[in-house]
Amino acid sequence: MQSRVKLVVGLGNPGKKYQATPHNIGFEALDLLSGRKGKKFHRAFGLRAWGVTWQKEPFTVRLLKPATFMNRSGEAVQRALKRWNLSPEEILLVYDDLELPLGRLRIRKKGSAGGHNGVTSVIRGLDGVEAFPRLRIGVGPRPPGEDLVRYVLSPWPEESMVAVREVQNRAADAVEHILLGELDAAMNQFN
Repeated sequence: MQSRVKLVVGLGNPGKKYQATPHNIGFEALDLLSGRKGKKFHRAFGLRAWGVTWQKEPFTVRLLKPATFMNRSGEAVQRALKRWNLSPEEILLVYDDLELPLGRLRIRKKGSAGGHNGVTSVIRGLDGVEAFPRLRIGVGPRPPGEDLVRYVLSPWPEESMVAVREVQNRAADAVEHILLGELDAAMNQFN
């Protein structure tokens, strides 16, 4: 039987210069979900992250945004799992994916890093464990000839904003389904 997700970790980079960029869509989906719950992120002391908590019987739900840069996200995840005595199967990682077109979601129970530095850091922080659920949010394709780093760290073009807002809302909806213990149903509905 699959463990229920109790910790949702969004990936992104801290700081205003990275807001509204493809690489921060994981943070932004969690911001949207916390807003729906009437909650605001606060510093999660000792975790190097920002967090939001609410009670969802019979357990506490936690949203976490690492305060480190993307390639060191695993530090906060490792500390959070130790603090709250959670297993990797009880986390959901939410992050951007260039291989999926903008607007697409992909939910999986496990997988590799797929070249994503933030996911690589999380897997490293989990001592190599790749068996944890993840929600990948499509941010691709990058324009032909565009540098990868430049694309993911540059603000979204204005013409993409309707699609960006739409996929952020769908990602937040998917997380809510998963938090209800409906990972398989969410995979069928949102993939």
